[in-house]
Amino acid sequence: MRSMAFVMQTAHGISDRLHGLTTMQTRQAYVKRSTEFVVAVKVDLETEGFTYRKWGAWQTCKAGDWLVNNAGDTYTVDGDTFVRTYRSSGAGTYVKTTPVWAETASAAGEMPIKEGKTHHEAGDYLVYNEPDGGDGYAVPKAVFERMYERLESTRS
Repeated sequence: MRSMAFVMQTAHGISDRLHGLTTMQTRQAYVKRSTEFVVAVKVDLETEGFTYRKWGAWQTCKAGDWLVNNAGDTYTVDGDTFVRTYRSSGAGTYVKTTPVWAETASAAGEMPIKEGKTHHEAGDYLVYNEPDGGDGYAVPKAVFERMYERLESTRS
């Protein structure tokens, strides 16, 4: 697994790149905590894909996507998104090395995601891999706060 120094160096590099970046006023930048990793395998098969029910809606998985186990929560991640946002930390384990931008949902609802759609409750986090709100998903409040920490700028 990657060392704490690697994770901190990555977080500081991300913070430096974010300096001066403007996001929505309520959306804040976060990084995964250094103790958080996933077990994942690429769906590297000749397949037309499959569908499954998760987050209150039908999701789709296609060849090239990743099947992820995140502390017992199993789901798929779009292949391009996974390659762009995760790095190997050991045999079959990965850490998310890019920041996310998140805000709390003011009301229950649903949002489109690359795999389908997801439902959320008021107070859950709406999380985006892109600062402009692209490539989003919802995470229950307690789960998000366990996995992520706010990215503080290292500049004064």
